[in-house]
Amino acid sequence: QVQLVESGGGLVQTGDSLRLSCAASGRSFSSYDMGWFRQAPGKERNFVAAISMSGGRTSYADSVKGRFTISRDNAKNTVFLQMNSLNPEDTAVYSCAADGFGRTGVRASDYDYWGQGTQVTVSS
Repeated sequence: QVQLVESGGGLVQTGDSLRLSCAASGRSFSSYDMGWFRQAPGKERNFVAAISMSGGRTSYADSVKGRFTISRDNAKNTVFLQMNSLNPEDTAVYSCAADGFGRTGVRASDYDYWGQGTQVTVSS
């Protein structure tokens, strides 16, 4: 089992950047593919980005491609989401998730463990 804690959210303006972090504890972090999802008020949870166990493979939602970068530091048990050129449509609660089966999936159901989330609000 793995426990996940996100940090780094906040209130920013259009065009600003933020870096989210997700710290993991418990079983070996490097055994998990990791993903970031987001959920805006009144909307369903949507895939943002995913990264494989080694960090060699990544995937992104079309809406964030070219603006967001997912990375991980297995020595520090942490996955990051660098978010640039933020706009109000990026406002949501961002959650990280861990997948112990190597799917590097884009569906929430591909992930076994979830953090509580961190709020990102982008003002216009």
